[in-house]
Amino acid sequence: MFNIKEELKKIPDKPGVYLMKDNSGEVIYVGKAKNLKKRVKQYFQSKNHILKIKSMISHIYEFEYIITDTEMEALILEANLIKKYWPKYNTLLRDDKQYPYIKVSTNEDYPRVYKVREVKKDGGKYFGPYVSNYAVNETIAAIRSLFKIRKCSKKLDGTKKNKRPCLNYHINNCSAPCMGNIEKKEYRKIINDVISFLNGKGDKLIEELEEKMKRAAKNFDYETAAKYRDQINSIKIIYEKQKIVSTSSSDQDIIGVAIGKEEACVQIFFIRNGKIIGREHYILTNIEDNTERNIVESFIKQFYTGTVYIPKEIFIETDIEDRELFESVLSEIRGTKVKIKVPLKGEKNMLVKMVKKNAMDVLEKGSERIIKQQEQSKQALVGLRDALQLSEIPNRIEAYDISNIQGVESVGSMVVCEKGHLKKSDYRRFKIKTVIGPDDYKSMEEILERRINRGMSEISTKKDINGFNKMPDLILIDGGKGQVGIVEEVINNFGLNIPVCGMVKDDKHTTRGLMYKGKEISLKRNDNIYKLIYKIQEEAHRFAISYHRNLRHKKVFKSELDFINGIGEKRKLALLKEFGSVENIKTKTVDELSQAPKMNKKSAEEVYNYFKEKQKN
Repeated sequence: MFNIKEELKKIPDKPGVYLMKDNSGEVIYVGKAKNLKKRVKQYFQSKNHILKIKSMISHIYEFEYIITDTEMEALILEANLIKKYWPKYNTLLRDDKQYPYIKVSTNEDYPRVYKVREVKKDGGKYFGPYVSNYAVNETIAAIRSLFKIRKCSKKLDGTKKNKRPCLNYHINNCSAPCMGNIEKKEYRKIINDVISFLNGKGDKLIEELEEKMKRAAKNFDYETAAKYRDQINSIKIIYEKQKIVSTSSSDQDIIGVAIGKEEACVQIFFIRNGKIIGREHYILTNIEDNTERNIVESFIKQFYTGTVYIPKEIFIETDIEDRELFESVLSEIRGTKVKIKVPLKGEKNMLVKMVKKNAMDVLEKGSERIIKQQEQSKQALVGLRDALQLSEIPNRIEAYDISNIQGVESVGSMVVCEKGHLKKSDYRRFKIKTVIGPDDYKSMEEILERRINRGMSEISTKKDINGFNKMPDLILIDGGKGQVGIVEEVINNFGLNIPVCGMVKDDKHTTRGLMYKGKEISLKRNDNIYKLIYKIQEEAHRFAISYHRNLRHKKVFKSELDFINGIGEKRKLALLKEFGSVENIKTKTVDELSQAPKMNKKSAEEVYNYFKEKQKN
């Protein structure tokens, strides 16, 4: 058993990252520390914690730590581990968007212009991020068409590489450097014009495209004219966003924060060369008892340590505790100095206030959306109560699904819906232990018995060990009358009174209705009840399938068959599906084994001889 007091003595006085875990081994909090020993000890020795931290400490069963050479390394590692584990008690940036950039590969002899979603230190020039993906694609197409730059990724040095030019040359969209048709110096001059355009001097390009559009229309080539029109509109979409807001020509991000009851909104305005090229908002959850300073720090940590472009300056409203450390980390990633500033007056102060106002607007609209969703959820639960003639509203609904991999190794999933909202923290997975082969009825019986046994044990001992101490108001099963009957029998055997419904699907495998007390209740697709049931059924199925993927990834299905020559994954699964278990396979003759799918006489002999030899030993 993990002894916290003893383990605290072993922690070194070094920088690093610590991971707090609950009794199931799940990471519930990730933090960094300049001194691991002092920081981790504070959790267990100090009494002056906020409620959120007190709750987290009460669930700590064990912890581990990772030593780093510097505090800077610890911050980067902390950010990566938060994104990996999504810990329950960390403030989490849920929106992990990756925006497109336009890259000019100036590190090549004959540079290209193309779209990327990651900024790298490779000598190229990056422009963005841009919010409109379509506009970026059309702008790149316009640049290639006007400037006749290459699209291919061949390594070119000015000498002839191809026997003949590609189609882009023949349609006048490329100058064919692959044929040696253009010198490096001349091509580089064209690239400089492209860079000038991307820096905001695109009036000339628009004028030339408009001239081409008019010429095509005059020649009744309306398809080509429409193409130029689309390119012009796309460029204007980008340029309309590029309003001059700063006298500075440097790249800047302006950050504003609005804090609600359950979530916070961070709004960013992306300023490049003094012009706004886009804006976006991000939602952070698990913000209870957190200050604006903590929220901004969490955002910067998770947002800028990814693949996003880091500007020279980041403006925020409230200073953060480790500002100098963050500046060092971001400067290291960018390759040049990065400053995080808190403007107290002037145009930057006005900009921060404007961005904050936008964040508040997004949060208010989001609150309205949440209120609307809550009302719809309430209507769905009341409607479900009335349709099933229940005595109370089913505030806690548990849904179960059974699935297997090619008929082998069944697994079960339990998803939870409380007050109309999916509660992922209460989801559970079951690896079927007592059932051999694809038997959904017996598998369902097993997982319901295990779930109720654990629940009754936790209720009697008053200990919330695995989160089973809350019994459901309603159980939903992915299946019809047969599956419902099995579950009802399990419920009755425990002396409980929990209504059970089957979620019935049509021929297209889409939710059709509910099976309750031997009768099917049809659901209308535009009804809130249908939307709720459909959401729960799809989630139960998704959760079970994701478990399969994890099992396959971890290669859980290892057996003695893996050691037999000529028996690969497909034959192993075919044998298990045909005979149910390795023990049954051991009893079969060569002829019986050879009749199984995917098998032949040679592979059957290998299996038979392998087990016969083992019996001798």
